[in-house]
Amino acid sequence: MSFERLQKILAQAGLGSRRYCETLITQGRVTVNGITATLGMQADPEKDKIAVDGTQIKLQPSLVYIAMYKPRGLLSTVNSRDPRSTVRQLIDIPDRVYPVGRLDFDSEGLLLLTNDGDLTNRLTHPRYGHEKEYRVLVARRPDIEQLDKWRRGVVLPDGYRTRAAKVRVESLFGKGAWLRVILQEGRKRQIREIGSVLGLPVVRIIRIRIGNLYLESLKPGEWRYLTEYEVKTLKEQPDRLPKNTDNLRKSRIKT
Repeated sequence: MSFERLQKILAQAGLGSRRYCETLITQGRVTVNGITATLGMQADPEKDKIAVDGTQIKLQPSLVYIAMYKPRGLLSTVNSRDPRSTVRQLIDIPDRVYPVGRLDFDSEGLLLLTNDGDLTNRLTHPRYGHEKEYRVLVARRPDIEQLDKWRRGVVLPDGYRTRAAKVRVESLFGKGAWLRVILQEGRKRQIREIGSVLGLPVVRIIRIRIGNLYLESLKPGEWRYLTEYEVKTLKEQPDRLPKNTDNLRKSRIKT
């Protein structure tokens, strides 16, 4: 018999990331051979009957990888009691796919959706250090001190200190400025909270890159399947980007 942790089996079946699958287990929604599962339980995926909400899982789904431009005013989650519209409503396919990480309701840009639990874990777990790149419009023009603080790390209101980041001014815009920001973490509303702490109110956030995957020419609401090459590079270690962020690949988004 080949026993594996239950959350790993669920993730491989396309139910979501391992952390999300752990939540399914702790909520009592998973059963093994008719018995409610508990966190830490192992199972044999070839012999045990594993079900979520009463429906037996399929162990080898057809893996799907989608890049989309999430518009502002949509929820990134696909499992929510919130009555507001979600990104899943924009994708007319029968496969069950889940967002890898999230963009908050008022943010926009690149969002990856997949049923590949292993890839989801690789892209969201901090130890892999996958970069996420954003264009951020702030209402005021930042000074050197504000930029340096952001680069070194900022203590947020809850006491968490953010990791070092790559930040530069991309262009001036009225009384504010467009910034290019590269992070290796993804706390909820992190960019907006940093802006608030530094006195740089955030007006707009557009994510343009996840690892080696770029937003490219997608427009709000549009989506496409990833190529085999894109999937392969996402599963590899993240690129070592040049220290001179002025040489970063340019987004095709018009502002």
